[in-house]
Amino acid sequence: LTTYAAAYRRLRAVVAELDELTVRARERAQEADLLRFGLDEVAAVEPLPGEDTELAAEAERLGHAVAHASAAALAHAALAGDPEDQEGVDATTVVAAAGRSLDAVRAHDPALAALADRTGEISILLADVAGELAGYADQLDADPLRLAAVEERRAALTALTRKYGEDIASVLAWAQEGASRLTELEGDDDRIGELTAERDALRDELSVLGQQLTDARTEAADRFAAAVTEELASLAMPHARVSFAIGQSEAPDEASGIDIGGRSVLYGPSGADEVELLLAPHPGAQPRPIAKGASGGELSRVMLAVEVVFAGSDPVPTYLFDEVDAGVGGKAAVEVGRRLAKLARSAQVVVVTHLPQVAAFADRQLLVEKTVDGSVTSSGVTVLEGEDRVRELSRMLAGQEDSETARAHAEELLETARTSG
Repeated sequence: LTTYAAAYRRLRAVVAELDELTVRARERAQEADLLRFGLDEVAAVEPLPGEDTELAAEAERLGHAVAHASAAALAHAALAGDPEDQEGVDATTVVAAAGRSLDAVRAHDPALAALADRTGEISILLADVAGELAGYADQLDADPLRLAAVEERRAALTALTRKYGEDIASVLAWAQEGASRLTELEGDDDRIGELTAERDALRDELSVLGQQLTDARTEAADRFAAAVTEELASLAMPHARVSFAIGQSEAPDEASGIDIGGRSVLYGPSGADEVELLLAPHPGAQPRPIAKGASGGELSRVMLAVEVVFAGSDPVPTYLFDEVDAGVGGKAAVEVGRRLAKLARSAQVVVVTHLPQVAAFADRQLLVEKTVDGSVTSSGVTVLEGEDRVRELSRMLAGQEDSETARAHAEELLETARTSG
């Protein structure tokens, strides 16, 4: 079963992936087409990392080159004069004249001498600024063709960022991810072929494992049914016979089943078998499903027999039997108690009973009593030990606690239970 279950889980995973690939084939083809279109657009532009930032700065400079050149020329003329305007007044000439006037009298007054020095510094500074303005204007690139080329390139980059990312770095990241995804999508046909082959191989394997599982169940069913039937003989059902019906479910369609000898069999997590527990309670009776062919008492005893046979291998930690001894008495009741005690060696067993033969086998006996105070009815639970347990078993046997015969029988029952354990 473990080997079969592993193969079944793998088959389910393969079928699910195969269904996802084939059912969504159209969607995946559309996704692949969109990716190809986008990647072709990016490849046609061939953007470079950081190119959008560099071009924006260059466009800013080129776009204002004429205004910058004009401003630099006017400032240079104001500082150093315009050779074509002989009558114009410039700052350098005016400051130089002021300096000459102060130099003529600086020897007579230290204050004027200091002012003359400062005026000379201004003249030097004006000459330096005028020279730099002239150099700036000469070096300024005001190429309109370059500006047009930059703007055209920026437009191409902007077309990409509108579709594929906030900036060129994001566009390049999208292109890388898109290329990987496209490779995955384009490999779907190969993957579908691989999965189809694996699915068919797993179906063949599962049919073999499923048949092995069916054979193992059939063999185990015979042994199990014989063991349960033997237990029932000691539980006042000497003529009852337990058996199993093991069949296989037909798949509703070929796609959901596996072909076995021309039949499409439905396989599940535990195999293809449908297992029913059958009971023939007496000779001449036809075996019927236990839920339909057993009375309440018979059903409880069959369950007890099943659990006794399973004892130690079934992981159920606690069993609760409600009047499993219904309809039995005498020696059969003792056997019911004995088997409940046997089951209690490997699990916790809780039994509701009115038979002293069953209660005597318990490790611990509890008495449930109702009390009425005139207006309120309540129930209480008492643990019975020692003399109290003997008295209660006597009452259950004879209806009276003080009967010497009943007490002797109760003590005998407890001794039998102890020696049986």
